[in-house]
Amino acid sequence: MTAQDGVLATYENQINVFSEFLEDFPDTDEPVWILGACYNIKTMKAELLSDVRSRLWFTYRKKFSPIGGTGPSSDAGWGCMLRCGQMILAQALLCRHLGRDWRWDPEKHLPKEYHRILHCFLDKKDSCYSIHQMAQMGVGEGKSVGEWYGPNTVAQVLKKLALFDDWNSLAVYVSMDNTVVIEDIKKQCRQPGLEGRPMAGPCGRSEASVSGQSCSEGKGRAIHHQSQGPLDWRPLLLVIPLRMGINNINPVYIQALKECFKMPQSCGVLGGKPNLAYYFIGVIDDELIYLDPHTTQQAVESESGIAVDDQSYHCQRTPHRMKITSLDPSVALGFFCGSEEDFDSWCNLFQQELLKKNNLRMFELVEKHPSHWPPFVPPTKPEVQTTGAEFIESPDKLFEEEEEFEILNV
Repeated sequence: MTAQDGVLATYENQINVFSEFLEDFPDTDEPVWILGACYNIKTMKAELLSDVRSRLWFTYRKKFSPIGGTGPSSDAGWGCMLRCGQMILAQALLCRHLGRDWRWDPEKHLPKEYHRILHCFLDKKDSCYSIHQMAQMGVGEGKSVGEWYGPNTVAQVLKKLALFDDWNSLAVYVSMDNTVVIEDIKKQCRQPGLEGRPMAGPCGRSEASVSGQSCSEGKGRAIHHQSQGPLDWRPLLLVIPLRMGINNINPVYIQALKECFKMPQSCGVLGGKPNLAYYFIGVIDDELIYLDPHTTQQAVESESGIAVDDQSYHCQRTPHRMKITSLDPSVALGFFCGSEEDFDSWCNLFQQELLKKNNLRMFELVEKHPSHWPPFVPPTKPEVQTTGAEFIESPDKLFEEEEEFEILNV
């Protein structure tokens, strides 16, 4: 990368003072919810912004190696939903390894797990969840490389790619027909061969709760204590694709959607406007808070044993907001459950907060596999790969050599 390119990349991650002022949070007593954490904007703005900055932010990139060897070298104009899919998965991995209360501080030493997670998403063909792997896996979902994706399609791609990721050992369950089946999820997450792997506690949280979780409005829902789950439980990313209306979101779903961001298991929502995908991470009053992938940055090069320059992977500006009523009705809800206890808690919360209090349900939560459905078979890594996934480097293998010395914090 030339010095000029470096300046451009830095510039594209900034915003002028006037625009920053326009995007600033309103002066309100309404609580702000970010992925299960509650903040008072008047007294906790710095903590709120630190929380947002700590989310991994994936945007359009340019000048990476051509996808498939001869395909596009930039995803500008078509890869926004893929980038949002990367963000929701990265959030699950951060919770799984570092906990929900972990904060990114470029001035301090960053943990090795953080660098491993970031390497999973670098724009090169041998990274587990790179734009290359996602675009090529999407071919099996009927999408050509360079074609725009919807929330359900990107969820299916993530589910398949996760099968090749031995280090994170994440179970990705994508609901079908607006129905979440508890029996099927437990069958997928309780798989042999996990003994000895460190498992995350509830929501991937550590014992200390994030400072933003003390709001009285939260009624304690965002405060979760660490407890060791069963060793045979695979951490779960639950993705629920929904259509909450025909052309616009049906107002009867709005309150239920807002409640999703208050749950401690919240991993965000994939959605946006027609052909404009956003990663929604929170809510304030009747506005959604989101990270926007529509910024084209230079692809970041990486060298073995040296930490990636990660400044451009964190949104260091006030996040964008939009009216909930402007949301396209096609979305995908995301939740991370680090243990079986955490998943049981999520089920109970949904029964209490959403299914019983709302006349029109967003989706059904059922205990048993519907008898008229085909039998549920937990997904497994195929022995023969034809989508490019055979080129994926396992994060364990990728970091074999790097464990011989300290990862440098650039």
